[in-house]
Amino acid sequence: MFRLSNRVSAALSGLRHASSATGEGQRTALYDFHVKKGGKIVKFGGYALPVQYSDQSIIASHLHTRHVGSVFDVSHMLQTRVFGKDAAACLESVCTADILGTPNGSGTLTVFTTEQGGILDDLIVNKVSEKELYVVSNAAMKEQDTGIMSEAVNKFKSQGKDVTIEFLTPSDQSLVAVQGPQVAKELAKLLEKNVSLDEVYFMQSFVTTLAGIPDVRITRCGYTGEDGVEISVKSSQVENLTECLLESGSLKLAGLGARDSLRLEAGLCLYGSDIDAKTTPVEAALAWLVAKRRRTAQDFPGANTIIGQLKTGVSRRRVGLQMLGQKPPPARAGVAIFSQGQQVGQVTSGCPSPSAGKNIAMGYVAESLKAPGTKVELKIREKVYEAEIAKMPFVKANYYNKPKK
Repeated sequence: MFRLSNRVSAALSGLRHASSATGEGQRTALYDFHVKKGGKIVKFGGYALPVQYSDQSIIASHLHTRHVGSVFDVSHMLQTRVFGKDAAACLESVCTADILGTPNGSGTLTVFTTEQGGILDDLIVNKVSEKELYVVSNAAMKEQDTGIMSEAVNKFKSQGKDVTIEFLTPSDQSLVAVQGPQVAKELAKLLEKNVSLDEVYFMQSFVTTLAGIPDVRITRCGYTGEDGVEISVKSSQVENLTECLLESGSLKLAGLGARDSLRLEAGLCLYGSDIDAKTTPVEAALAWLVAKRRRTAQDFPGANTIIGQLKTGVSRRRVGLQMLGQKPPPARAGVAIFSQGQQVGQVTSGCPSPSAGKNIAMGYVAESLKAPGTKVELKIREKVYEAEIAKMPFVKANYYNKPKK
C-alpha cells in the first residue's frame, strides 16, 4: 500500500490552525463536493482536504496525473494581492527574487529568508502589472507569511510609499491545480474562442473567462513537474468550475497523497520537511532563487550569510537518493544516511515512485558526497540498505516553456 512520507503524515494529522467542530480543520468551498465524490478527508495545513478518492488508489491517481491529468483542491494556500507603485520593491525587501525585473504577466518562485539566511517559506510571486502583484504561499505558514508581508507593507507606508495589501480568504477565493499532459487540451474546451493557451508559458499568468465564469486567473505552473495550471476563482463558482473540468471524463480528482508523491518525483521541496528556517537556499540546492541583481545589491534578509556561502561553499547539500538492491523498504523522513560507517546526513522525504518503479528519497548529505552515483547506506528499522545519490528530478519535467530562439 502506498504511504505518505512521515513528515507529511504528521502534518496531515496535526498542524495547528483553527478547526471546525468536527476537528477535521477549516473547510474549503469544495468540502461538500469532495465528500460527495468519495474523498477521504484528513487534516492538512489546518484544513479538511481529501488525501484520495474512493474510485482510485493513490498510485492510480498519481499515474493518471502523469499520463492524462488531475484536478487538485489547493484552496488552503494563502492567496495575496499587493497593490501600488512600490508593491514590487516592498515585497523584494523580504524575499530573494528580482520582482522589479520580472516581466508583467509573469511569475517567479522565491523564498522569504531570515536575517541568518534560513528559509521561512517558499512562494510564487506573479507580477500582474507595475502596480499589482499576486502571491501564492503555503497554508501551514499562513499566519507567519501574513505577518511578514504586513510588516513590510506597514514599514513602507510609514515611509510614505505607495503600497497596500489584501489577503484573500478561502471563503471568498478558491484555488484549484489542474496538472497533466492533457490539461491544455481540456482547458481549451472551456476557454472563449478568442483565447488560447498556446503562447502562455510556464510561470505566466492572465485573467480570463473560463467555463462562462468571468475574472478567473490562470497561472501556468504547478507542483507535479507536469504541464498544468493553477486557477484562482471566486469560491461561489469553484464547484461549478470543477464540475466543468471533470465533465469530459478525461480529468479526475486527485488528493494530497498523489500530490506528495508527484512533487517528490519532480524533486520539489515540501516546506517544513525538505526546507525550513535552519536551511539556507544554498544548502537546499536552491541558490538559483537568489536573483543575480539581488546578489549584487545584497539587500535581502540574510544576504551576508547566503552570499558568503555562494562564495565559500557549504558543509551539507540537499540531494536525491535512489535505493538499490532487491525490494528494499522505502526510506521515510528521519532515516539516517551513512557512508563508511559514519552518519553523513538524513532523509527529509521519501516514498515509492509509481512512475519509476523504485524507492526514491530526498535528504541532506555532507557536501563531499553530493555527486550523483555516490554510494551511501540508509538505516531503516535497524537494518542497513544500499542507496546512491541521484539526479533530480527523478522523472523528466514537462513544463510548457517558451521555445529557445
